[in-house]
Amino acid sequence: MRLVARPAATAITFELDPGQLDLEKWRDASSPGTGLLVLAGAVVEYARVYDRITAELLGRGDVIQPRDEEQRDAFVSCELIWRALEPVRFAILDVAFADRVRTFPQIGDELLRRVERRARDLEVVRAIAAQPRLDVRLVLLLWHLAPRWGRVEPGGIRLPLPLTHELLGRMVGAERPSVTHALGRLAAAGLVSEDSGGRHLHGTLEEHLGTLTGRSPDQGEKAHVSTGGQSAQ
Repeated sequence: MRLVARPAATAITFELDPGQLDLEKWRDASSPGTGLLVLAGAVVEYARVYDRITAELLGRGDVIQPRDEEQRDAFVSCELIWRALEPVRFAILDVAFADRVRTFPQIGDELLRRVERRARDLEVVRAIAAQPRLDVRLVLLLWHLAPRWGRVEPGGIRLPLPLTHELLGRMVGAERPSVTHALGRLAAAGLVSEDSGGRHLHGTLEEHLGTLTGRSPDQGEKAHVSTGGQSAQ
């Protein structure tokens, strides 16, 4: 079946160099299809609302969907800006692509899973940004990125991405100077170091949290969520 589906699932691709990207025309080209599928590289999507900017890291397998026309009528506007951290390659999943793969529902199901994965990652990062301590936020974020972007090495994991202090701050809701000071404390504690090869996470997440908070993660209070008058633990 893969051999039969391959011609139908062939899509137009394009490559862009590192730096700020103009993806609007490419998003428009994919409308009203699925959007742009990241095939390789690392892309940061910045979202500006009023005078604040947040950032999301995207990579292979992530889907950037076409513009939502309803957002144009929203009272609170959101401006999106994209920047490539390294050379990136996209596939245009336009309406013609959707028509060609209609007889292969497995492809559509997999693309939906990619969209769901991105939404789930955003939920995790949002919960991380709610942590009151910045050093804990940074540790949780770096370890969240590690399974996808990291490379295992003796004594820990290396993240070879060019994650600047400003970018990390926009991912966890902090100002760049505060991030610089927090990373300095993490380095002094022997938890996170930085060199030309990226950032190195020494040890394990449990060891990091234990050092920072004086307790293991399972010693914290379990969250109680109200669901119609009942508590779910």
